[in-house]
Amino acid sequence: RFDSDLAETCSYYGIGLLPWSVLAGGLLSGKYSQDNNNNKRSRSIEASSNSRFLAYPKYMARWSPSSASPYTLNASEEYANIAYDAGMTPAELAIAFVRTRRFVSDNGSVIVGATTMEQLKENLSPFKENGGGEEVELLGDDVLEAIDEVHLKCRDPSCKL
Repeated sequence: RFDSDLAETCSYYGIGLLPWSVLAGGLLSGKYSQDNNNNKRSRSIEASSNSRFLAYPKYMARWSPSSASPYTLNASEEYANIAYDAGMTPAELAIAFVRTRRFVSDNGSVIVGATTMEQLKENLSPFKENGGGEEVELLGDDVLEAIDEVHLKCRDPSCKL
């Protein structure tokens, strides 16, 4: 359990982290949301028939909408709602959150991936800068508190199979 046990140690020693799959294979992108009646979803990219979890149902089973635990799926929905309430897409929220963690922001970075240009633009939007070269603060205290509330209910969604 490197992320939860050694991340702070790496930060202390100036060793940056490069987290992989910050969108949980796409689950945190919002495109697999079960809440199809949520009109806040209009900014999210919809899943297509060639979307990874639809084309390959056993891919990353711990995060796949067809096999992930109810804890994982509920947390994903709650994170998506936090994003929509903050005027962001779920992908933007996930990437922005990872970027604000000290053990990533001090010496590391975030790996983003995309299948389409639209997804790439969405995944890069949390890297915005203002005109002076300074990064735009994307997550306010209220958003971080809401994320913490979900996290306390489901501390490690990938291990709740």
